[in-house]
Amino acid sequence: MFTHVMIGSNDLERARAFYDATFVALGAEPGEMDARGRLIYSHEGGRLMITTPIDGKPATAANGGTVGIAAASRDHVLAWHQAGTERGGSAIESAPSQRPNGAFVAYLRDPDGNKLTARTVPAK
Repeated sequence: MFTHVMIGSNDLERARAFYDATFVALGAEPGEMDARGRLIYSHEGGRLMITTPIDGKPATAANGGTVGIAAASRDHVLAWHQAGTERGGSAIESAPSQRPNGAFVAYLRDPDGNKLTARTVPAK
């Protein structure tokens, strides 16, 4: 349905350190900077883009918004969570855990306050 998700950052180098570590923990490649100065991460057919706001105002986190990232396994979710907390992210909500629907889920806020989740996709 979506081609990509874009979020703002006030410090792209800090964002790069955080997102490179968390995507590598999921088995993906580090991000690349495009010609327009945006960080781009591709994983599991989706793209996450991080940019400084084009209006010149500070980036702020979406209240009520969450970016969900697919993970291949429970171990990937745990590695993602650890990599994120080691690079300026904050653990939020519950500890990484199994959900009633079978998904294993972890939540973080990135250094700019954006809410993220990594989760396994339960078998149907």
